[in-house]
Amino acid sequence: MFRALRSLLLVVFVFLTGVLYGALALPLFWAPQGFLWGLVTNYCRLSLWAGEFFCGLKVVVEGQENLPTTASVIMIKHSSALETYGHVPFFPRTSWVIKREILWIPFFGWALKLIFRPISIDRRSGRRAVKQVIQQGRKKLAEGLWVTVFPEGTRMPPGETRKYGVSGAALAKEAGVMIVPVAHNAVDFWQRRELTKRPGTVRFCIGPPITAAGRPPKETNLVVQTWIENKMQEISSAYQQAERRDNQPHDSPIAATNTKRGQSRSQL
Repeated sequence: MFRALRSLLLVVFVFLTGVLYGALALPLFWAPQGFLWGLVTNYCRLSLWAGEFFCGLKVVVEGQENLPTTASVIMIKHSSALETYGHVPFFPRTSWVIKREILWIPFFGWALKLIFRPISIDRRSGRRAVKQVIQQGRKKLAEGLWVTVFPEGTRMPPGETRKYGVSGAALAKEAGVMIVPVAHNAVDFWQRRELTKRPGTVRFCIGPPITAAGRPPKETNLVVQTWIENKMQEISSAYQQAERRDNQPHDSPIAATNTKRGQSRSQL
């Protein structure tokens, strides 16, 4: 009960401070982008501090030496809300590929549009959305902005993944930049549709850059996904538990209720 209360306080804190920062940023639309980006990283660091203060969630980053010196495409595992802001302070200035509905959130979404200058897409538009990511993403990369993609398109339960959307790999190939894969074990402590957050250390693991040149984006996706999923299996206890359940005999009532990996599909 006490842990649930502290978790609720964290959610409320992160939401309200997000609205507050958004309201403060909007009148500063004229300010230099570097200053506005500083507000973003400050908010994200404050949210990480709140996670540790309220719920005992510590964050460490491994593999920062793998970051290229030039703007690249980040492809990151999506399993909780924490990674959406938790990775931001540890990477260069970035622009997200997000669903357009997020920008409709009062103050927060408006400020997100102002500062992040995200590539907001209609996920139902298929090929048109992929072309939009490539067109807008190339411009941002040319300006020195990194582009962050959550290739699964939605938060995945422990031990599960889905077919990666093609837009991130296609953008990297068209722009001639590297892909930086990122795995993390936030799902061990903060799962989707779950209020209670558990204490522990969240590890963000940055992998070696992966080239998109010389092969179709779908093949590049498989290389990226293989690295991320293998790393997830290594660092995530929730992944390891899911794997043990998957390996139980098929007539086991637990195994029979498990969702198969890769059953879902992402189009973007």
